Amino acid sequence: MDIPAYMRSLGLAARNASNVIATSPSEIKNHALTCIAEQLDGARRALLAANQADLKQAHKRALDSALIERLKLDDTGIDNMLEGLYQVIALDDPIGTITDIGRRPSGIRLSKMRVPLGVVGIIYESRPNVTIDAASLCLKSGNACILRGGSESIHSNQAIASGIQRGLEIAGLPSATVQMIDTPDRAAVGELITLTEFVDVIIPRGGKGLIARVSAEARVPVIKHLDGNCHIYIDDQADTEMAIALAINAKTHRYGVCNAMESLLIADGLANQLLPKLGAALLARDVQLRGCEKTCAIIDSARAANESDWSEEYLGPILSIKVVDDLNAAIAHINHYGSRHTDAIVTDNPQRAQRFIDGVDSSSVMVNASTRFADGFEYGLGAEVGISTDKIHARGPVGLEGLTCQKWVVRGDGQIRE
Repeated sequence: MDIPAYMRSLGLAARNASNVIATSPSEIKNHALTCIAEQLDGARRALLAANQADLKQAHKRALDSALIERLKLDDTGIDNMLEGLYQVIALDDPIGTITDIGRRPSGIRLSKMRVPLGVVGIIYESRPNVTIDAASLCLKSGNACILRGGSESIHSNQAIASGIQRGLEIAGLPSATVQMIDTPDRAAVGELITLTEFVDVIIPRGGKGLIARVSAEARVPVIKHLDGNCHIYIDDQADTEMAIALAINAKTHRYGVCNAMESLLIADGLANQLLPKLGAALLARDVQLRGCEKTCAIIDSARAANESDWSEEYLGPILSIKVVDDLNAAIAHINHYGSRHTDAIVTDNPQRAQRFIDGVDSSSVMVNASTRFADGFEYGLGAEVGISTDKIHARGPVGLEGLTCQKWVVRGDGQIRE
């Protein structure tokens, strides 16, 4: 296959499709999303069969358990994809929204109008549900997209993409509004991230290696989805039962996700009281504990943590635990070792909660809530194309508004500049 020629053909088709979808009314876009949902619902057996083919290959290649967990698709997963589609349908369409209306002394009238980004390239690994999340958000926000999933999920992604394109065609929209790169050749990624003539933004979603490569080689602007070294800090004025419940949920609800807790911090004044009970609960769930010197003195079965543990995204049943002096020490630790993804405090002291909110530099900061809520679906965005740890152009879960920008609109009555 001539990869450069192939990628240029995808880019040209996407650009042409973007010109159509950018001006399509909400009713047409919602109709297309409904058609897509119906196509996917009717193709359950094909989707599950494709996923089984991917899972068989994953086991044959001895991929790690966290990756296989993210890869697996079942009826519940399909139901969740469909629910996400209908949530996106129910969301207000941001395109055409007018804000910042004002008049200048010259008499010209100014405003800003929200518009699509254009063509979005999305590179991701493992999770087949990302295909439908990305496609639905791009479509609703008036963007065309070129998707490149991981080779381990190629059959699942192709099956989902086929349903999407059938739904687009039924709705009368270009099938090239959503395109899936159908080759596992890594050269396709290299072409996509330098396709400045056709692609307006790249969103990589995956491991550090993928993010590092895209960030280093891209000529197209990038919205990065980095790793999730998420923390919970348990303050010495926390409700202990709440703290245990939140920590257990944040760590063990699902391991192979970016919003799982990977590091637990606990105030020194509460450690002797709380850590034995919390440690026992985690060990009962087969979570391996790696702790600081004080933690290991309290929990006999905890292993001594090394420096790299404090910045590790385990994506598995491993947790680092550190006893810190106070809130200020917790904030300093998070800002030094964290990944700017999601961090939470458990406290009954509203002043300390506010200090944590003000001091922690992350895309989501939580008070008395599990880090597992850092998710576009839970935030009411319907879905997300990633959780950006950047500060420009979008931060946190990237939903509809994150896939748009604004342009100035100037209206006059014949004014000329003197």
